[in-house]
Amino acid sequence: MYTLGIWDGHDSGTALIDDDKVIYAANEERFTKRKLEVKFPVNSINAALEYAKLNHSDVEEIAFTTTEISKTVERMLPHFKEQYYLFRRRKIEKPRFENLMHKRKYLVTQIGVLPFCNTISKSIVARQLRRMGFSDFKLNIVEHHTAHAATAAFTSGFPRALVITMDGLGDGLCGSVSVLENGRLERKISIGARDSIGIFFEQVTNILGMRELEDEGKVMAMACYSYPFTFEENRLKDFFKVVGTTITAKYGPLTQYDKLRNLSWQLPREQLAYMAQQLLENVLTKYVSNVIDRFNVYDVVFAGGIFANVKANMVVRNLEQLKHWYVFPHMGDGGIALGSALYTNYLKTGRTDFGFSAYLGNDYDQEQTEQVLRSDRSLSYQKENVTEQASHAAELINDGNYAMWFQGRMEYGPRALGNRSILSSSDSEEVKEKLNIHVKKREWFQPFAPSILEEDIANVVEYDGKGVDRFMTMGYMVKEKMRERTRSVMHIDGSARPHMVGEENKPYAEMLKKVRKLTGYGMVLNTSFNLHGFPIVMTPEDAIAIMKTTKTKYMFVDGIFITNKAGV
Repeated sequence: MYTLGIWDGHDSGTALIDDDKVIYAANEERFTKRKLEVKFPVNSINAALEYAKLNHSDVEEIAFTTTEISKTVERMLPHFKEQYYLFRRRKIEKPRFENLMHKRKYLVTQIGVLPFCNTISKSIVARQLRRMGFSDFKLNIVEHHTAHAATAAFTSGFPRALVITMDGLGDGLCGSVSVLENGRLERKISIGARDSIGIFFEQVTNILGMRELEDEGKVMAMACYSYPFTFEENRLKDFFKVVGTTITAKYGPLTQYDKLRNLSWQLPREQLAYMAQQLLENVLTKYVSNVIDRFNVYDVVFAGGIFANVKANMVVRNLEQLKHWYVFPHMGDGGIALGSALYTNYLKTGRTDFGFSAYLGNDYDQEQTEQVLRSDRSLSYQKENVTEQASHAAELINDGNYAMWFQGRMEYGPRALGNRSILSSSDSEEVKEKLNIHVKKREWFQPFAPSILEEDIANVVEYDGKGVDRFMTMGYMVKEKMRERTRSVMHIDGSARPHMVGEENKPYAEMLKKVRKLTGYGMVLNTSFNLHGFPIVMTPEDAIAIMKTTKTKYMFVDGIFITNKAGV
């Protein structure tokens, strides 16, 4: 039974599953080249069908999520959704009533699902699907946080687990707690939208001059540049209270926004970022600890945008009661198309355990790449087998170069995991600065992350064995003896966000093994293959365009080594 999951909101996308296997998943941004696209996912739907060699009539079940009043209105009037996308991403001039637009959003999105919302949303989505050629299908609605919960619960591999979701909000909630046990996923706690620490962090992001729903990671990174102080000295400490398994916000989102704006006037931005990050960590650790104690389940899985915060995840991981953890790699709303499909399939078949890999997007053969290269005299190329390519890349990296690395199927989610990556040495600050200034063009305070062979991880970071992180979702402290070797992949506080590499990606693991022969450690700097503010590349054409734009000299594309004659 084929089940198609779709999401037509922030970071829209598609996922296709067949019984107990995820066949394809990708987000619309990769096709339209607009980061965190909001349009109906026509391109990714077509790509999923093409990849699986299916006709529209082969898909029996289609699922979508989130029918709150604000989302329903956006489906009815897509122009409003587009305008807010351009406003939020600052692609238009600053509106005269900017604060009013933010407040209207906070007011409307709290309302949740009204009686007519499901009917209207379902009718609009069904009409769009029929226009694409779908006919005999059943259309299923999955509640927002149920979709988040399904992503974490059904891909974790844990037979029994606490399932915690937390984000800005969706369908009138900002979070939930469920228990996965005996093949059943059951909701135990719902957290109302008014008490959203996700909205709080969004507001801080916006007030610090960044883009909410996009730059929260920059707030996390910036926080490390503040002078430290205790939680008792934190002027935001009373904004949220955790009592048992209840989170309560002191203020509604409108009052909270005004208070944060007033406070920001008096504080350096690094200090406000530190306060927000410290508050988030305090709330999450108390809440997760209390939930574990209440339900006596010690393996915990997480989804929702809050859990993109790897520093907060690190503090939660260190809870003594927590035995094993898992964060779904596409934890934000971009992952809920898959969650919708997984949950719909679960209701039909009872399946709660899906083999999961992050490599779920498009791939391209050598001929497609060579077609592009033959017509471009500014580039030269040669073919290499897997072993030759791994050795060649390792040598270039060890000699102080960076290289673009494009292999196999595109990763699903916000992280490059060795198939759409830019790689360099883990200890060269010179190359790190070159990447930051000339290629990525990111803020100076954002750290890069390492890819590390699984067998080397305990030598590099303070590893506790609670979870193998294949997806860059967790922070760890770097061991003192390794801090010189990790200068380009370690944050100022000594933390890192490692990508632990095993045999799930053999070409990438082979390259890391060659690096280890040269340096003693299977470790490189790994950053996503994109320009700052744009999606990760999808096609060889995308990769070559960025190579030329950034004057990058070296690139490896699926067995082809490319040299840019104008590269520096």
